[in-house]
Amino acid sequence: MRRTAGKLADGREIIYFDDTPDAPPRDAVDTRDLPRTQPLSEVRRDPLTNEWVAMAAHRQTRTYKPPADLCPLCPSTPGKPTEIPESAYDVVVFENRFPSFAQGVPDLPSTVDGMPMVARAAGRGRCEVMCFTSDHDTSFGSLPASRVRTVVDAWADRTEALNATPGVEQVFPFENRGEEIGVTLSHPHGQIYGYPFVTPKTERMLAVAAEYRETHGRPLMGDVLAAERAAGTRVIAEGVHWTAFVPAAARWPVEVHLVPHRQVPDLPALTDAERDDFAALYLAVLHRLDALYDRPLPYIAAWHQAPVRTGRDLAWLHLEVFSVLRTADKLKYLAGSESGMGVWVNDATPEQIAERLRG
Repeated sequence: MRRTAGKLADGREIIYFDDTPDAPPRDAVDTRDLPRTQPLSEVRRDPLTNEWVAMAAHRQTRTYKPPADLCPLCPSTPGKPTEIPESAYDVVVFENRFPSFAQGVPDLPSTVDGMPMVARAAGRGRCEVMCFTSDHDTSFGSLPASRVRTVVDAWADRTEALNATPGVEQVFPFENRGEEIGVTLSHPHGQIYGYPFVTPKTERMLAVAAEYRETHGRPLMGDVLAAERAAGTRVIAEGVHWTAFVPAAARWPVEVHLVPHRQVPDLPALTDAERDDFAALYLAVLHRLDALYDRPLPYIAAWHQAPVRTGRDLAWLHLEVFSVLRTADKLKYLAGSESGMGVWVNDATPEQIAERLRG
């Protein structure tokens, strides 16, 4: 893989990751007249839950469902410059023009209206967009395994870089796919968030893992993985280094976890063999997901990685893939119980979900 970094017209960074042997030099210039933006992101701590909430009002003006011929994630063509100056690319990452978190965010008062129980801070981090292919009309699941491997290497590269970025406490690569999920750009792409705090879900998972290790002397995910592989009831695919299974307490109508057999804190810690095995297994899982309702499945693919500075000995890297689609034409809405109380009610058992995915 060849890595080439450059700058867009407004100073944002863009990085090309090429696996094509004869890929040309990435030296195209962004010809757009783009003003430099000033993100005004901030975070406020909810005094009742102690969780941080991000505010990014400048994102209201971001691009929303443009026609395919005006897609900002496609390669540039004569007379139609886009976010990617090159005429073609393999994988590309660039700073989000409408970020939830960014460097250079101005400082703010430490509280909201002088209320000591409501902490406030600049939303200082980084948000990036990753395009998996220059082909607008394909999907992640249609990529060859070699391209998925390039994506994994790019995720690892960006995780290392964002881990070292001032203000970033946790790095979160993810993909949103499908209008039902809320996707506003249909080009195959994902995002990477560098949060200025440890996310609530990760904090909770690390606390539970710490309690389990204190009691049992073993990593919780390791015991979960061993038990799922031994039972086999919810396993839908296995590789040499990874296993994909429906978790025993699945919340979503479609939910799969891909877990490496070795405890590693994050993507950069994966070996070449583990990255190769993941690429093959993930494609197999995505093919099963699209076959479930005989249509492209809307999903969220979310990487769980260790925070930058805490819990790195407790975390166990894994990918969670889930969908809001409970039948071919019905959505799972997060209504009263889920949204109001955080208590999930699933319309199917994990064993039924796994059986359907195994086909």
